[in-house]
Amino acid sequence: MKLGLIGTGRIGAFHAETLKSVPGVHGIVVADADHARARELAEKLGVQAADGIEEMYADGLDGVVITAATSAHAALIHQALDHGVPVFCEKPVALDVPGTRTVVERAAHSPVPVQIGFQRRFDAGYNAAREALRAGELGRLHTLRACTSDQTPPPAAYIPTSGGLFRDCSIHDFDILRWLTGREVVTVFAQGTNKGESFFADGDDVDTCAALLRFDDDTLATVTATRYNGAGHDVRLEVCGSKGARFVGLDDRAPMPSAETRLSWRQDTPYATFMERFHDAYVTELTAFTEVAAGRAENPCPTGDALEALYIAEACERSRRTGEPVAIADVRA
Repeated sequence: MKLGLIGTGRIGAFHAETLKSVPGVHGIVVADADHARARELAEKLGVQAADGIEEMYADGLDGVVITAATSAHAALIHQALDHGVPVFCEKPVALDVPGTRTVVERAAHSPVPVQIGFQRRFDAGYNAAREALRAGELGRLHTLRACTSDQTPPPAAYIPTSGGLFRDCSIHDFDILRWLTGREVVTVFAQGTNKGESFFADGDDVDTCAALLRFDDDTLATVTATRYNGAGHDVRLEVCGSKGARFVGLDDRAPMPSAETRLSWRQDTPYATFMERFHDAYVTELTAFTEVAAGRAENPCPTGDALEALYIAEACERSRRTGEPVAIADVRA
């Protein structure tokens, strides 16, 4: 299988290196608006660099992985579909609901699949929690507590193109909560603050946020995120039911310095980045895409699911700005 990769920044370079180890992938062609950066990565990894995106497709591809800037995702997905090439695209599909809907409609009538990158669906811990919940081991689900906390903030130049903290970070939590529970969010109430660098406020964003979600079965969830978690990169989920609970992300590298004098588990070096925390999930996710592209597996994360997560992110952003609860139905309208 020969795959193209568009976008050779941090996550693109990471995915390109991961793809080299995926069974069945015998060729990788990288492209980037910054041709020099694409050539540098190609030389480093021993893969091919194309002079441009159209030139990349001329090589004949079995699939394409899109890791370019968020603002370019929708156009690049349409371009891939124009060429009839299966697509893996990092989230989000687009920065807004109309752009996402357009891609969803196009993908629904496309003969080739479009898989969106929500890697937590491929993480062993989230899968174990989902299985326990679906098997009835937790009893009646009543509370979910999710957090996504970066150890250090991204560069200032990233913020204006990120879509904001809810769309950029918390959208992973919104997706995994829907996937894990099989339920839909009906209302949200969200807040956000800035106590760090001024470039967040300058970019009309926040560096810390919190949201309360109500599901259609009256389960409640809290979702928090921050760009400044000095203890380390912290992504966890607490799934609490009437008979039991599961805690995702509570391993030896969880950045959770205890204030208690007694501690029964070993604490190792905390995760520093999302790539460390979800390395194995990314490998499994990209391996799954090769199976989808080859027609041997169903799409595990179609564009419609990405739209549903974006509805929740949009509702949280509206709530943050207005200080009022927002119904998901109002965002859909």
